[in-house]
Amino acid sequence: MADEPSPYRTGMTALIVAVPEAEPVVGRWRNRYDRSASAGVYAHITVLIPFLDTDRIDTAVVGELTRIFAAHREFVTEFRRTARWPQMLYLPPEPADPFSRLTADVVTRWPDCPPYGGKYADTSPHLTVAIHQPDPILDQVDKNLTNHLPFSATVASVDLVAFENRAWHHRHSFKLSR
Repeated sequence: MADEPSPYRTGMTALIVAVPEAEPVVGRWRNRYDRSASAGVYAHITVLIPFLDTDRIDTAVVGELTRIFAAHREFVTEFRRTARWPQMLYLPPEPADPFSRLTADVVTRWPDCPPYGGKYADTSPHLTVAIHQPDPILDQVDKNLTNHLPFSATVASVDLVAFENRAWHHRHSFKLSR
């Protein structure tokens, strides 16, 4: 994994929901098998990547994001099971709809920012645990995680993070309404 080129570039931003409740369950696996963890991103569910480059984010954009996310209510989600896509193990949040609505509202405002750059047909909300790994590794991680599920998380905000100097850095948090 260390020899692969980074999928991130300086100036790239993302909107993510932190899931600190997941760290005790997935942290050790993410640190080994998810490049975003070693680049400074905590356990999360992606709302939108890539978002606007850092040079396009100004006070007006921050204001619009504040308004968009404040229109959504805080919610609780649960992680009950693991799931897979090719070479990837993840935890699907239940319910997933509140995450999908966050994404849809941002994309409605910025249609030039499709999820994952439009690369994937299925952009269902998920918490990545291991990615770009062969099945035996995914099997090992899956077996370990099953013993630590379910757990729940409260979603109260969305974070804007930016990639600079080979790492992701927190830039802003947007509160959901109570």
